[in-house]
Amino acid sequence: MTFAEYLQRNYENLIELGIEHIQLVVIAMGIAIALGIPLGVIAQRTQPLRAPILATTGFFLTLPSLALFAIFIPVLGIGMKPAIAALVLYALLPIVSNTVTGLDSVDAAVIKASRGMGMGSSRRLLQVELPLAWPVIITGIRVSTQVVVGIAAIAALVGGPGLGNEIFRGIRSVPSANAPNLMYGGTLAIVVLALLLDAVFVLIRQLTTSRGIR
Repeated sequence: MTFAEYLQRNYENLIELGIEHIQLVVIAMGIAIALGIPLGVIAQRTQPLRAPILATTGFFLTLPSLALFAIFIPVLGIGMKPAIAALVLYALLPIVSNTVTGLDSVDAAVIKASRGMGMGSSRRLLQVELPLAWPVIITGIRVSTQVVVGIAAIAALVGGPGLGNEIFRGIRSVPSANAPNLMYGGTLAIVVLALLLDAVFVLIRQLTTSRGIR
């Protein structure tokens, strides 16, 4: 069977696995964003905590992916839950570090002016600093998403959903003649998803960033 014939016969399965893959990535990224931006704000605001927070989130990114997935199996079992937990930890560092960098890059004169207008710390953060730091922050989210899309394929080894199942089905079927089609099909679908999600984030950045700081 040629690769073109494989795609013609299996495109519905690839689409279904692709939807599962996107769901896994979106859930993990949603949690990572909800955790990462506040952690970045704390790290930027509290100097003694900056190095420990960045070091801890960086440590997770250095762990072998299969080992990190396996760590959560005794607690969360097999399936989507350990996959999400591991992917969240992998996604944190770019979000946290870019939040710190983005807030650090806000002009001190702007902060001083907002204080002069009577803005409190929380209001200044939400209405001035985070909007100005947003282009840098969303770049970190974009990088994290690309990392998670790729690593999510490994989740199949712990019973997770997604396109990794097609790749490992191909690996298990070696030396079958159809094995390369399965592996290439899953890999190609992941590349396509990564490109689509990257384009989505480019659009989101354009729509959510004011013209003056694009």
